[in-house]
Amino acid sequence: MHFKPKDIFARFSFRALLPVLVLLFLSAAALPDNSTGSLVLRPEKLPFTPKEFYIADIVDERADKKAVAYLLPVASATASQAKAQPVDLEGGGLVAIRQFMRMSVPQNKSLRPVTIRLQELSVKEKPVAARRVEGTVAVVMAYELQRGEESVPLLQYKGGARYTRPAGKNEVTEPALRQSLVEALRYLNTWMDREAPTNEKLAKGIKVSFTDYTTSADLDTVFYSPDRPLNWNDFKASPNTTSRFSATVFPSFSYEGDSKVINGIVHLDLKLKVYVLKSSSWVKEASKDAYGLNHEQRHFDIVKLVAERFKQKIKPEMLSVEDYNSIIQYQFIESYREMNQLQDAYDGETRHGLDQAAQERWNQRLEKELMEFAVK
Repeated sequence: MHFKPKDIFARFSFRALLPVLVLLFLSAAALPDNSTGSLVLRPEKLPFTPKEFYIADIVDERADKKAVAYLLPVASATASQAKAQPVDLEGGGLVAIRQFMRMSVPQNKSLRPVTIRLQELSVKEKPVAARRVEGTVAVVMAYELQRGEESVPLLQYKGGARYTRPAGKNEVTEPALRQSLVEALRYLNTWMDREAPTNEKLAKGIKVSFTDYTTSADLDTVFYSPDRPLNWNDFKASPNTTSRFSATVFPSFSYEGDSKVINGIVHLDLKLKVYVLKSSSWVKEASKDAYGLNHEQRHFDIVKLVAERFKQKIKPEMLSVEDYNSIIQYQFIESYREMNQLQDAYDGETRHGLDQAAQERWNQRLEKELMEFAVK
């Protein structure tokens, strides 16, 4: 999901709230005349309780780490000629923000750990009239999910506030800054609550299901089914008259998948295709007997056996939410390699069906293993 900065800023600016802020915080300690001291950022009881995350870390990426604020000195004289002075948070910007987050946001470590990348936090004041000062608060944060050793980018927040104050008093800078931070957390909380059930980045587990293709409208493809073994009519290609073999079949397998997140769980629906293409399979007319057809069927059985073994490798406990697709692709390649090795071993030991004793051993082996997978 992408957010336009101007939309976010407009949503979370505090222009309408500023008169309330001025009235609510008249009792706050003002900065003394010509002060370049520090702002004390007070913890805030949030109007919500995070149910999907906790703040695991804060990384300071601000371009200006010298000061959070550039404030006009509090003075009874006119503000128009005053020069803004750097004012940092008490204890330093990063230390104060970490303390604010620790004291304001519950640290329920059974939830998802989120890292905040603090990209901007600033207050800048300027004179707007002889005895009036305008302040602008800017907050930019990027949120990342910590998943094992990996950091998963989630979203960026841009917001802030504006306020005006008398030149001789400053009771609103810290509240405006504090409320800007609260709104940044509120935005994250709202996004997490909304996205947690369906966003794959926030998924907490995987469920896998397989579907086997057994029929198709494609007249050239035969999908594996124990109820539909190969027959000689499936061998449509023209025979290779120069080949020393009586027949050739080219079985293979593939998969395709869909995923969706339901209640925080990735549901993988993998469709497995074990198939033979009629247009690639041929038989010489004089070789159409039951023994030869059985030999070709066992090539098909081998692919089905490998496909069933492939399924066993794709279990939830063998996958990870962050990288399940790569794991499945790797296991598929390994299974494809296993399929080719088994086909070579089968033809080598049976001498392409000429060794009847070896053929019978493979018949029994494949029947037994396919029965273990409940295929037959």
